[in-house]
Amino acid sequence: MAFTTDPDGTHRYRATCTWSGSTGAGYDGYGRAHRVEAPPADTTLALSNDPTLGGDAALLDPEQLVLAAASSCQLLSFLAIAARARIDVTAYRDEAEATMSHDGGPARIAAIVLRPEITVTPGPSVPRVERLVHLAHGECYIANSLATPVTVEPVVTFLRA
Repeated sequence: MAFTTDPDGTHRYRATCTWSGSTGAGYDGYGRAHRVEAPPADTTLALSNDPTLGGDAALLDPEQLVLAAASSCQLLSFLAIAARARIDVTAYRDEAEATMSHDGGPARIAAIVLRPEITVTPGPSVPRVERLVHLAHGECYIANSLATPVTVEPVVTFLRA
């Protein structure tokens, strides 16, 4: 199980983040590559820092993980709601974007915009599907956990026969 449940129903998630190296040579002299594991998942993520901060562009960085988590959670919330509503979703692609702010305050992700392109079989109206997208947004654990505003701009198309 990816989490444990306390008697009161609280879910507890765990992850282990590891790095080794030396910062002795100063800011420009240490490697940013590190690993994250979250058993029982078999996948170990190899991560780094944003390339503009000395990281490896070939590896994901924490900011990308926040964006990916918001996008994934919206997808999973929407699919669950659509399935319960008996709407047949056949494809979902989100070109999500996060904006980092450096406005004099602490650096932070200032905004996340999710742009799902959703394909459904004919039957439901576009406004009905859009309403379910927004209901899913209200149920998304990640969006509800972030101080950063997360907006959703869906585009709905119908599967051609």
